[in-house]
Amino acid sequence: MSRDFLPGQIITYPYLWAWQNDRGETEGRKSRPTCVVVAVRSAKDGLTHLALLAVTTKPPLSDRVAIDVPDTEARRAGLSDLKRCWVMIDEYNYDIAERSWYIEPDENVIGRFSKAFMMKIAASFGEASRKSGRRISRLD
Repeated sequence: MSRDFLPGQIITYPYLWAWQNDRGETEGRKSRPTCVVVAVRSAKDGLTHLALLAVTTKPPLSDRVAIDVPDTEARRAGLSDLKRCWVMIDEYNYDIAERSWYIEPDENVIGRFSKAFMMKIAASFGEASRKSGRRISRLD
């Protein structure tokens, strides 16, 4: 796979929620808009390591960490057909692009968040990851 991934890109991905993973499920139930929050090409193996955040239209529960997506960012990211949406910050799917069972090589990017909004997401993601972030590996 030769496609480059960039932070802020919104792709369609069969996101596996932590609660599904905890129940022993191995596949996301549906493809959903997903935000690439980290995309790092390893100098060691040349593979692209990804941290992916779910975008959802369901309001987050009070014990969850999420960022409300403003209308301008939703339009920029190709999410304007959604009424209102949030980026879930406190859990993420970890995948390797070149070895992924879930990323299609010719998959189109839906859109992209602005740099300023991505900085807000990345800062919140970093903080949540240190505190209670859940990593769901999609490598198996």
